[in-house]
Amino acid sequence: MNNLNNFHLTILLFILFAICGNPQKTIAQTTNAETIIEKTSQIYKQWSGMDIRFAANIRSEKNGIFESFEGTIIMKNNKFVLKTPDMLIWFDGTTQWIYMPRNKEVNINTPTGSELRLYNPMILLQDYKKDFNVSYIGESTSANTKISYDIALTPKRKDDIEKIEVQIEKNSSLPAKLVVVMRNDIRSTVTIKEIKETSPQEKMFTFPETEYPEAEIIDLR
Repeated sequence: MNNLNNFHLTILLFILFAICGNPQKTIAQTTNAETIIEKTSQIYKQWSGMDIRFAANIRSEKNGIFESFEGTIIMKNNKFVLKTPDMLIWFDGTTQWIYMPRNKEVNINTPTGSELRLYNPMILLQDYKKDFNVSYIGESTSANTKISYDIALTPKRKDDIEKIEVQIEKNSSLPAKLVVVMRNDIRSTVTIKEIKETSPQEKMFTFPETEYPEAEIIDLR
C-alpha cells in the first residue's frame, strides 16, 4: 500500500488516538492527560454515531510527498464510511470495501484483528493502556479559536508511528487536530472542521453497488 493510502488509514486514527492514553512525565500530568482523554472517550461511547468533516495534509521533504485534501467520516461503534477525493471506504463490522475512483475498482476484504485495531475505536479503547504512553503537553488554541489541551502519545513498543499529538478542545472535550509523525519522515495532520452526533442507518456502511455500476469488483476474501 502506498504512502497516500496509508495516510487515508491514518485519518481513521484521529478519533482513536484522541481517546487513548497512559503515561510518563509526572503523576499530575499523567492523571490530567488520562482524565482529558476519558472525557473524550465517554462522548464517543454515549453518542449514537459521529459525523466528522476534516481537512488533511501529508508532508515529507525526504520522500517528496505533499498532499492536501478534505473529507468526511461517519462512524457508529466499529463501523465507518470514509470519503476523500481519492478513496472511499465502507466497513460494516465484518467486511471492508475500498473503492478507488481513479481506476473504478472495489477491493473487498475481511480485515484481520490487527487491521481492525486501526479502524475500531472501541478495540483501541480497550487496549490503550497496554499499547501507548500518554503525556500532557500543555494548552493551545485550536483552529476554531478554542482553548485546547495538547496530548502526546508514544507507542510502548517499536512501531511505524514515532509520535502522535492530539489537540482536544477544553470546553467540548472533542478532538480538534491530530498530528502523526512516522519514522519514515512522513508527517500527517488532520484538522477537524466539524464534528457532530448522528444516527446513521446500517446500510450506510455497506458498499452501494447500484451507485457504482461500472466498478470492477475484486474480492480478496
